[in-house]
Amino acid sequence: MGVDSGVAAGLMPAAFFGHGNPMNALEVNRYTAAWRAFGESVPRPRAILVVSAHWYINATAVTAMPRPRTIHDFYGFPRELFEVQYPAPGLPELAEEVSDVVHPTWVGADVDSWGIDHGTWSVLVHAFPDASIPVVQLSINADKSAQYHLELGAKLAPLRERGVLVVASGNVVHNLRGMDWSLTDEGYDWAQRFDEDAKQCMLTDPTGFAALDAHADYRTAVPTPDHFIPALYLAGLAGAAGERSASVLVDGYAYGSLSMTAYTLGLDCARTAESAGAPQAPAGVPPDGSNI
Repeated sequence: MGVDSGVAAGLMPAAFFGHGNPMNALEVNRYTAAWRAFGESVPRPRAILVVSAHWYINATAVTAMPRPRTIHDFYGFPRELFEVQYPAPGLPELAEEVSDVVHPTWVGADVDSWGIDHGTWSVLVHAFPDASIPVVQLSINADKSAQYHLELGAKLAPLRERGVLVVASGNVVHNLRGMDWSLTDEGYDWAQRFDEDAKQCMLTDPTGFAALDAHADYRTAVPTPDHFIPALYLAGLAGAAGERSASVLVDGYAYGSLSMTAYTLGLDCARTAESAGAPQAPAGVPPDGSNI
């Protein structure tokens, strides 16, 4: 794993991934190719700290177990997906480091309840397939405001100087009830409007990302905030690093109502346009029951 010339000396990159359908874990397409290119471009991290849309609870916590389990937090998908394991080690001492850098924000240590969910492993199986780098997850506190999450992301910035790769995983546009499985690589007009305005904000004024809840298309694009909030963490880090510091890794749409846009921070990783097709809907699973 080589060090890219775009990486600032001693400063680990960061990223937000639109993870989309869990089947991306098994697919080869232009999004998974971009995730792999990202993993091949970053210097080897001491650990990966992931903010996943799928650990959405009423507290701020970090996993602190030495061997986190692979969580298959979905239903109705093929057996092959349930057989995927991502046996990365944990790094219990990172929980204390996270707590220190975000003080006085309280962060709990989870030693036995969570692990590595599919918002994390569906991306990491492509970016870091050997699963040898320690992985720690940071929960999303559902009781907190968008501004809280933006500021918490900024507070994580010192970890980048300590070899920690901060990764956020969700989808800027994520409306399951609006999905149309036939629109494999298309986005509705409202999805494109919101995603493009969010992109402009991330690339030019990341500190304003929390104000996107006032956007005319917000309630349609973000009917629930769990998948949008992870992007606030990268926006917070981008704001801490200085404006115009983020870049687009790959973008596009799936099923009309999902944005697959991914961003990097502090990394000049070439965007990939190769496409090997979009993942297909699992047979018999309605769009609003897929728990993407």
